[in-house]
Amino acid sequence: MAKAQRDLINGPIGRTLLLFAMPTLGANILQSLNVSINMVWIGRFLGEGALAASSNASNITFLSFSVFFGFGMAASVLVGQHIGRKDVDGARRAVGAAATLFLLISMAVMALGIGLADWLLHLMGTPAAALPAASAYLKAMLVVVPFSALAALLMMSLRGAGDAMTPLWFMIVAIVVDAGLNPFLIIGIGPFPALGIVGSAVATLMSSMVSLGGMLFVVYRRDLPIRLRGPEWRYLLPEPALLRLILAKGSLMGLQMLVMTLSGLVMVGLVNHGGVYAAAAYGVTFQLWNYVQMPAMAVGAAVTAMTAQNIGAGRWDRVRSIVSAGILYNLLMTGAAIALVTLFDRTLLGLFLGSHSPAIPIAEKMHLLAGWSLLFAGMTIIMFAAIRANGVVSGPLIIMIICLFGVRLGFATLAQRQLGFDALWWAFPFSSIVNLLLTWGYYARGGWRKVVLADQAKAAEHQAGGRPPAR
Repeated sequence: MAKAQRDLINGPIGRTLLLFAMPTLGANILQSLNVSINMVWIGRFLGEGALAASSNASNITFLSFSVFFGFGMAASVLVGQHIGRKDVDGARRAVGAAATLFLLISMAVMALGIGLADWLLHLMGTPAAALPAASAYLKAMLVVVPFSALAALLMMSLRGAGDAMTPLWFMIVAIVVDAGLNPFLIIGIGPFPALGIVGSAVATLMSSMVSLGGMLFVVYRRDLPIRLRGPEWRYLLPEPALLRLILAKGSLMGLQMLVMTLSGLVMVGLVNHGGVYAAAAYGVTFQLWNYVQMPAMAVGAAVTAMTAQNIGAGRWDRVRSIVSAGILYNLLMTGAAIALVTLFDRTLLGLFLGSHSPAIPIAEKMHLLAGWSLLFAGMTIIMFAAIRANGVVSGPLIIMIICLFGVRLGFATLAQRQLGFDALWWAFPFSSIVNLLLTWGYYARGGWRKVVLADQAKAAEHQAGGRPPAR
């Protein structure tokens, strides 16, 4: 095991969780910063129409990732639980199965997405002025999907094994390449061609390829637990029973992302009725909210990895304390982030839109009415993270469907008669509070603790005859 791996089973819970979460938080912040920098280049060089185009296209790109994200999360949970019980071979089996799934599904998503790109943008109600640029940008970004997918799988598997530092270093590499190449490829500096908004996607493709290649090199150079060698390469053709388990759990986890993304796309469609300025304001405000949510997302990822390893080791006595520490860190860090964005919202929005853009007042109002709801959303993320650490997703999925489609979109649509366009912003706190209450009830009942996912994997392999561990 490499030195970058952290012991998540022994020692003080609060300190261990925080130290493990910080590299993930750094990686998440840098990733969002990279997207934001790219949006600054697009907005400043190409205008608000291109900014609205990239915002609409990015929602569909995220939708494509949700198709296979769950398989990586299922593999990550299996890796964590197997590492917790000192079963490195079981962890490698999970990584091999997930790698095959990621490669095949990401290639299919790329091909299908390019073919349906224009139809999806029309379905979203993308403003006509932004449609050509959105189409070109989306098709170019879909080419990135296979490389980004495999890089994401490596990062998730490393965190499941207790290593949060290696993903951080290669996130830095990706951002330096992506952000550095963006202006050169957008406007054509020196020998680089002027590709417009497509240049931003090309820069992302190059950065993904560099990051993936570098990470694979380090995984094998340092002989990290998730690597495959010799006879272990056959894990890329996994046992059908293990494959079915990852497909079953991963599909439900992916559905969570799909539900979130689809509800976001419907909300974008509602916002698009307000015109280009409303669409640009919505896209930029969500960029700021990405930063606000970074602490909860990072702590949630740490809670999943730490809980999974403790479940694997049979240390259920530590799980409740892990969740309590995660909620406390969310309240402190997310609350501070909301306060900072509220104090400096006009300055921050001006970085994307220019200080005199008509979209700024719309974005300010959106944050004022809805930004504080991210505090409740963060608490929900922490509890979902612990439940997900045992591969249980059906209950959270049902709650998510109810809250995002029934509550959020229902409120945003029906309340417009009384609240006007502001109903779209009020829908966020209303649905977040309902989501938190339902999630807390599900978490407290404890039914998600009954069956351990790693035991299911072993039972599936045993039932199928299994294979002897590789040496």
